[in-house]
Amino acid sequence: MSGDDPARILAQRLRDLRKSWWPDVSVTQGELAAALSERKPASIQLISSWERLGNPTPPPEDRLNAIVTFFCTRRSIALQPYRLIPEQELTAEEAADREALATELFALRAAAAGDGSPETARQSIVGRGPWHYKVGPVVIVCADPGNEDPSVPIDPDRSKLSRLADLDSLFELHGHLRAVNPDLDIRYVSARDMAEDDWTAHLVLLGGIDWNDATNDAMRLTAVPVSQHSDDHDPSRGCFRVTNGDEFVPEFAKRGGSRALVQDVGHFFRAPNPMNRERTITVCNGMYGSGVYGAVRTLTHDVFREKNGDYLAQRFTGDTFSLLFRVQVLNGVAATPDWTAPGTVLHTWPED
Repeated sequence: MSGDDPARILAQRLRDLRKSWWPDVSVTQGELAAALSERKPASIQLISSWERLGNPTPPPEDRLNAIVTFFCTRRSIALQPYRLIPEQELTAEEAADREALATELFALRAAAAGDGSPETARQSIVGRGPWHYKVGPVVIVCADPGNEDPSVPIDPDRSKLSRLADLDSLFELHGHLRAVNPDLDIRYVSARDMAEDDWTAHLVLLGGIDWNDATNDAMRLTAVPVSQHSDDHDPSRGCFRVTNGDEFVPEFAKRGGSRALVQDVGHFFRAPNPMNRERTITVCNGMYGSGVYGAVRTLTHDVFREKNGDYLAQRFTGDTFSLLFRVQVLNGVAATPDWTAPGTVLHTWPED
């Protein structure tokens, strides 16, 4: 372990606190998760994500505050199950211990973000979150409608991006990936222009089966029990279908004599890349572009990315998981889904 890596130092310190803060008691990850859940649901997987020495995820500030409160007093472990003592009930000595421990841990968290500023620690996304990769390259594969007329001369002012679908999703995700992984090769390519070597990179596939054959292949080569179905004659009949027979469809409403999309279905899926098991495939999909954009924004939006990232850490172990979820469309604009909100997530895999 690198001795000067603040994120790893913090992870090791959190592990040491749990295992040896009290010489005669070693708190398990499950026991700590249960105590922290008094304020906000936690899991063994979440605790593990904070303590792992390879690619650790520093806990959010509210979680770190709870950890500090737990370890500042032995009364936390006086009874089973372990619990959090309310801060207002701490003795003067316990409050002083809490302040000292908080100063240490929050300084490490700030250093893990790149400097000693708590503000930077809260805002920096470099090297953090589900979109952080240890190695590159990372290739974003975009849907390509392929609707150019070969008989029409190419406009010299035409942008290369104009061929692609889901440009709002590409713009959002490409910028976020570059910010989180500043030293990696991050690039995008049309599904029709993929080279052989692209298939061995970390792949991020935008859009569904109609225009992105790479998404179709990814779904075929993995074990995810979800498939996408479209109907050219009646778009409202398209759906995501689970192997158990459940179907999830978008919703429309009449607006001014026409039909408007008011709720799409988004799909976020990640698994090891079957062409290179040391890399991953991630699919951000929807029945429409609103669903694709909602899938991207769940983990890039500055308000929801940590909350949704925590949801993933609590709900899943490893790099194989799938979520179907509602994406509300408000006045034509896709709202970022909050996976923790009741009724938002429609289906998850693997199951508990």
